Amino acid sequence: MPVPAAAASAQRQLLRDSVFHRIRDAIIDGTLEPGERLLDAELGAWLGVSRTPIREALARLEAAGLVETKPGRYTIVSPIDPRTVRDAQAVTAAMHELAVRVAVPALTDADLAAMREANERFAAALAAGDVVAAIAADDAFHGVPVERAGNAAVRAVLDQYTPVLRRVERIRFASLVGRESVAQHARIVEFAAAGDAEGAALEARRNWTTLSVHAEG
Repeated sequence: MPVPAAAASAQRQLLRDSVFHRIRDAIIDGTLEPGERLLDAELGAWLGVSRTPIREALARLEAAGLVETKPGRYTIVSPIDPRTVRDAQAVTAAMHELAVRVAVPALTDADLAAMREANERFAAALAAGDVVAAIAADDAFHGVPVERAGNAAVRAVLDQYTPVLRRVERIRFASLVGRESVAQHARIVEFAAAGDAEGAALEARRNWTTLSVHAEG
């Protein structure tokens, strides 16, 4: 019957996505550290799922540069590699530049207010040393123009490559260096409020290219 089959397929997709996001987030927040071995049985016991969604999630994480696999030998959390970060940074910066350039003419007063509010939360989180909250607020800030741009390809690329940068930002946002992003965010909003799509887009690009890639790992 088509309806139950579709429902079962949707449930499997939701399960795969949930497993992927939980392992990905554990890598980003440092729960799973660079070089740590990832065993199907242990991950399955932790997440309460079978081997299949675990293997699917690990394959997606490998494509995103967060996991390394040697077939028949091991699967580990990827070390933070400067070249991988630089590659992800270049792509991510270009996507945010494009998203902002397209989004600015369509941004509403509510959108601009949401960006300002997210930046205030971002600044408060940095001041408090709350890296998790800082990353969430940063995601919220940049998410406004990305969603307003309405480009599914941009969202897909960012979903793949942003997690690589978030591992480095976890270090950056724990330091005073990360606070420059607050001023950069404010300039993006200022340009956007003035209708200057080019200025806002270039500032968004600078925001993503100032991330230090000399990470440890």
